[in-house]
Amino acid sequence: MAPTFKLQCHFILICLMALRGESRYLELREAADHDPFLLFSANLKRELAGEQLYRRALRCLDMLSLQGQFTFTADRPQLHCAAFFIAEPEEFITIHYDLVSIDCLSGDFLKVFDGWILKGEKFPSSQDHPLPTSERYIDFCESGLSRRSIRSSQNVAMIFFRVHEPGNGFTLTIQTDPNLFPCNVISQTPSGRFTLVVPHQHRNCSFSIIYPVVIKISDLTLGHLNGLQLKKSSASCGGIGDFVELLGGTGLDPSKMMPLADLCYPFHGPAQMKIGCDNTVVRMVSSGKHINRVTFEYRQLEPYELESPNGNSIQEFCLSSL
Repeated sequence: MAPTFKLQCHFILICLMALRGESRYLELREAADHDPFLLFSANLKRELAGEQLYRRALRCLDMLSLQGQFTFTADRPQLHCAAFFIAEPEEFITIHYDLVSIDCLSGDFLKVFDGWILKGEKFPSSQDHPLPTSERYIDFCESGLSRRSIRSSQNVAMIFFRVHEPGNGFTLTIQTDPNLFPCNVISQTPSGRFTLVVPHQHRNCSFSIIYPVVIKISDLTLGHLNGLQLKKSSASCGGIGDFVELLGGTGLDPSKMMPLADLCYPFHGPAQMKIGCDNTVVRMVSSGKHINRVTFEYRQLEPYELESPNGNSIQEFCLSSL
């Protein structure tokens, strides 16, 4: 991994790997009070779905991929806390305040952010999110319980909080709802298959994979002709209003990542690309005039695949090759 990304996203990478765990139901129930990162497999989610509402304590630094009720209670002043929430790609997240006991006048706060933000880098980027950045923050100390339930615009959301007084805290419930046309997504896993569809909407959509990967694009439907071209300094999709670009980088924000390839025209693949970056993004730009669709598969690169064919270090640049 590139050093910059290790510093910025070490916590997220650990948690995403944890979410891939295949531990069984009883082991996880027993470990929940001790392990700083919960490991939830798809099978466990199905098992818990038929139960009563899942409950556990929320930690000062936490990541959750499961619906349930979570309570934070300060045992000492907790001044720099955050919890990251991630759902399946085709889901929204709703954060519902059940009980809040904090002292806003003494400097406590509880804020929801629509997306993820880390070291100043945001997902979705400001270019891809429908709201301006200032409106993506919902501050409990300003809105109170007038906004008791807050729904995300994509499959990730987070909260920031500060609680000075021991014994104070809050309880919230996390629920998910279906998203028929998911636009901005962070993948929970380093491998998978996804179809991104933008139906007659003027918007940009990014699918982020926080691993070096091989991407195989099997189908691309846009409003014009066929073709694939590598991104070069003098070559891009130009004035074409509908296209897909592949991005690579070491941070969270797609707008700060390096364009690696433009897919300007429809085609039926496969077209494969190896991207040795810490974060890989498939980004669709849509004019709203067409129904645009891209289907792709991805898997994490093995360590030997990250070796640069020309001897340059992977830390110096993102290795990419068709």
